[in-house]
Amino acid sequence: MSPPHNFAFDYRLNFNSITENDFVRGVGHLKDSPVPAYAINTEHVITQWNRACEILTGMPASAMLGTKNQWQPFYETKRPVLADLVVDGDLCESIQHYYPNNAHCSLLMPCTYVGEDFFPRMVHGGKWLQFSAGPVYDRLGNVVGAIETLQDVSVQKHAEEALLKVHADLEQLVIQRTAELMRRNDELTRANEQLITLQQQLVQSEKLASIGQLAAGVAHEINNPIGYIFSNFGTLGQYLTQLMDMLDAYEKSESLISQAAVRHDLSALRERIDLNYLKADIPVMMRESLEGIFRVRQIVQDLKDFSRVDNAMEWQIADLHPGIHSTLNIVSNEVRYKADVILAFGTLPDVECLPSQINQVVMNLIINAAQSMGTARGTITIRTGSTSETAWIEVADDGCGISTEDTSRIFDPFFTTKPIGTGTGLGLSMSYGIVSKHHGEINVDSTVGVGTTFRITLPLRQPI
Repeated sequence: MSPPHNFAFDYRLNFNSITENDFVRGVGHLKDSPVPAYAINTEHVITQWNRACEILTGMPASAMLGTKNQWQPFYETKRPVLADLVVDGDLCESIQHYYPNNAHCSLLMPCTYVGEDFFPRMVHGGKWLQFSAGPVYDRLGNVVGAIETLQDVSVQKHAEEALLKVHADLEQLVIQRTAELMRRNDELTRANEQLITLQQQLVQSEKLASIGQLAAGVAHEINNPIGYIFSNFGTLGQYLTQLMDMLDAYEKSESLISQAAVRHDLSALRERIDLNYLKADIPVMMRESLEGIFRVRQIVQDLKDFSRVDNAMEWQIADLHPGIHSTLNIVSNEVRYKADVILAFGTLPDVECLPSQINQVVMNLIINAAQSMGTARGTITIRTGSTSETAWIEVADDGCGISTEDTSRIFDPFFTTKPIGTGTGLGLSMSYGIVSKHHGEINVDSTVGVGTTFRITLPLRQPI
């Protein structure tokens, strides 16, 4: 009967088959092998412990031969090694128990088992070993012992661990770099959004500046003819006074006219033109016309004060109260039919600012307050005050109010709570930009159904 194909014989000892009595002599070939190896018989007694095994384990053959201590170089307590399990023959259950997940049957060599593990008891802080064990057969095919070979793979394992660590470090670095790239991408996205917002605000600011320049130009052009009319009205008033004096003198002299026909004609003419009514109505008309001219003149002045085109881009030390008055006059047509305006001005020192831009902010807030009113007439209250370092302006209304959800978004460009087509959504965004440019703050406090209060806080002097 031919013995089974055997890893130990075919690839280690290079002989075919032996009797049980030949076993000890046969495995003697192991001593010259450069591969660390040892052999045990069916009684689990060590019969061979070659020089390479001595060097690897640090255990001399003299201490190991004839004993059953093959476990000692590897484990703290006595237990079977792979060669013991091969000799016993109950491999499946035993290997699963003693070598879970780190030993298996060789795919190339039937009846031979291979494994890999770390053995901390071995010299130099422990070693990683690859080990394989196969049975030794006699000529009849009976197992007469087992041989186990060992290979130190610590260098390879450390290299694998180092490679795994490098791989893990690279993965972590990739994760960090990816997160950094995503963060920078988010920053670039936000920066791009801010640039778009600034561009939109700049376009809107340029539009308002153009409108202000146009208003200032119109005001300047109107101011010249208004000056002529105002001057002429003064002279006309003097002339009318003189004419009235003359008429009084004529009326007193009428009774002295001797010709009855002339007196009759004069009396008829006085009654036809209703001279008494004219004498009473002309001064009234003059006063009303003069009042109208004063109002036109004031509107023109308010347009000039509101726009401040001549020095729109120059920081000035300005009193904000006249600007608020001018702004109210400019938007009076927007407000007068919707709300009463209450002025509650406090002490307000001069503020370093761009007055025309602050006027634009106040105008936006007043118009928004007027547009928040329902069908009933409401109230808009404008308050001012100051601290030692700041000045503040409040525009409060008792209109419809703003929801909490919308309050957090009202300064976003193009966001509006107004119906489609009635608002651009840029007024408050631009106002926020102007106040920020002044190193100030604009805050809102609103309750739905109660009203809204906007508060602008500006430093008295701009930081250097």
